Amino acid sequence: MANMKKAEILLGLAGTPTITRDGTLEGIRDAARLGLSALEVQYTYGVQMSMALAKRCGEVARENSIHLSCHAPYYVNLCNPKKLKASVERILSAAGRMGAMGGGVVVFHPGFYGKLEVEEASDRVRAACEEMGKLLPANTLLGLETTGKISQFGTLGEIVEVCKVVNKDAGLKFCVPVVDFAHIYARQDGQIDYGQVLKSLEPLQLKRVHSHFSNVEFTDKGERRHLVLDDSPPFEPLAREVLKRKLSITIISESPVLEKDSLRMKLMLEKLGHRF
Repeated sequence: MANMKKAEILLGLAGTPTITRDGTLEGIRDAARLGLSALEVQYTYGVQMSMALAKRCGEVARENSIHLSCHAPYYVNLCNPKKLKASVERILSAAGRMGAMGGGVVVFHPGFYGKLEVEEASDRVRAACEEMGKLLPANTLLGLETTGKISQFGTLGEIVEVCKVVNKDAGLKFCVPVVDFAHIYARQDGQIDYGQVLKSLEPLQLKRVHSHFSNVEFTDKGERRHLVLDDSPPFEPLAREVLKRKLSITIISESPVLEKDSLRMKLMLEKLGHRF
């Protein structure tokens, strides 16, 4: 019998749609009305949501077939001992809400090299993740995002290696990469090989890849700002690669016009033959 497996693609946005006027619950419903299937709750400037509201968000998401994740606060640096305790508390606070929602990926930027060599920075990030893993709610994953500035820990190779070592040491798969394609593109001076990026994830044997996509403006120091979907980096080659690999992937739009570009990605995938 022919292999009938197809790519399981969830498309969504970082935060509530621009049309939303009444908070996260309404944003989840709006995402569903728009024909999207994922939403990443943004705690980027602090975790303000109550546990009760987080639980209700999970209920509404399930009612509307929306897959939730969340982004922990930006103020995280697992490489700096002076900032480690507060950083861990912020990530775990976001993870607590994620657990109340029913589980999912908690996205965060691991930290900055400072004066550290890559190996030492990696060791510090790994150790922090191993400790946090002991305190995670059920079905909640630590999502280490590939970062866009060259001063930040978080090349794709660094993130994959940390996840590989942490999961092996813990005997559990609670550490996953969050592939921000714009960040990779910016750090590589406007170059990206989608096939190679996805191939590098294979040793982790992920059930689903969690990712971010937008266009990006960058300098020699890396990412400067996210841009609307235009051509840099191009989305269509990624769409083709995902479909060719029959990959299960969540793609979160970080465009300034969130849902508009997520829907554009959906249309491109449909034009390539994918059926949602």
